[in-house]
Amino acid sequence: MWRLLYTLAIRLAAPLILARLWWRGRREPLYRRHVGERFGYYREGKPSRPVIWIHAVSVGEARASVALVRSLAAAHADHDMLLTCMTAAGRESLKELHGAGAVLHGEAVHIAWLPYDYPGAVSRFLEHFRPRLGVLVETEIWPNLLSACAGRGVPVLLANARMSEKSALGYQRWEGLSRPAIASLASVCAQSEDDAQRLRALGALRVEVAGNLKFDSAPDEQKRAEGAAWRARLARPLLLLASTREGEEKLLLDAMPDWDEKLLVLVVPRHPRRFDEVAFLAQSRRSRDPVPAPQDRVYLGDSMGEMDFYYAAADVAVIGGSFVPRGGQNLIEACAAGVPVVLGPSMFNFAEATRLALDAGAAVQVANAAEAIREAMQLLSNAETRKTMGAAGRKLCDARRGATKRHLLLCEELLKTSAREQGRD
Repeated sequence: MWRLLYTLAIRLAAPLILARLWWRGRREPLYRRHVGERFGYYREGKPSRPVIWIHAVSVGEARASVALVRSLAAAHADHDMLLTCMTAAGRESLKELHGAGAVLHGEAVHIAWLPYDYPGAVSRFLEHFRPRLGVLVETEIWPNLLSACAGRGVPVLLANARMSEKSALGYQRWEGLSRPAIASLASVCAQSEDDAQRLRALGALRVEVAGNLKFDSAPDEQKRAEGAAWRARLARPLLLLASTREGEEKLLLDAMPDWDEKLLVLVVPRHPRRFDEVAFLAQSRRSRDPVPAPQDRVYLGDSMGEMDFYYAAADVAVIGGSFVPRGGQNLIEACAAGVPVVLGPSMFNFAEATRLALDAGAAVQVANAAEAIREAMQLLSNAETRKTMGAAGRKLCDARRGATKRHLLLCEELLKTSAREQGRD
């Protein structure tokens, strides 16, 4: 009954969903392309080989899953890899990370939108691709999709799973809908024991603590080298405002004290659709000005796939999404790059990574934007503290690697089970 009511509600919302898709396409035209895929219709023919399917909703999940996708592709060269997403930025990231095909065997990689959670759409999706295994990255619980997978004997792994207290309360309110969906998962790889306990309480039947895949993400060494060279060319201290969300840029910049004329603030918004709206705060931007002018104070990082470049150039990083109630953005990339991290109060989406970074001395957490800027300015004036924090961040990331291997072992087990059930042994 709950799933029937849910399906009715999303059917009634279809006009609004399509209108929003078209509206977002004004700034990100990719939203207006391949719309049929959103409803389970695909132009390309059905894959001729077995398929392993990985769903990464957006940029963060796409980057987190890189090592796992490549490991699965290397272990199963006779399979096609299907990579799905929901956002334009996520699709661009998947294409950038995997679309060239050198690592994943070219035509063996399919990139598509995951269909909306209508029964017909998910049925067509599964009929077209016939995946042997589904991997949903982080917290992607779609009741009709999971029910259809269970009905077709497609095991689904919830990978790199996280469940904050706030999210758990939301699922509990809709327990009649969420519990059967979560219980249908073949397995769950949780980031931490706290995540695992909440997922078990919500109905997950098989949960293992596998760690955070983001600690296994390999940086782009070429981008790192380019970022270090760019920073050397600037010869100026650089404060990075990383992955900022709506309103945070002005909040943080307004908190800046009397500005050291040598200091450059590099602002990198989380979403590409916001580049133009943030541009008025900056005197120059990467898409037009390869290097800021000496008198520029704010430089806009309006490019995709260059976080390794930006972190390599930074002296201190303030992590966005944490000064508004968004739950924060990924701090692990900054730690891995050896950059001291300053966090705001809202980091519930990265609670475990935040705790580890604070305990290791790789990050500091403050109550508001004004305190963040004060802390960042103190760090900019103390090279020894920056060095100590940076080393602590690298050490933390080195110590926490290994989640990919644990995920891969479970994927192999589920693939063997799937093969037996489908008579392919």
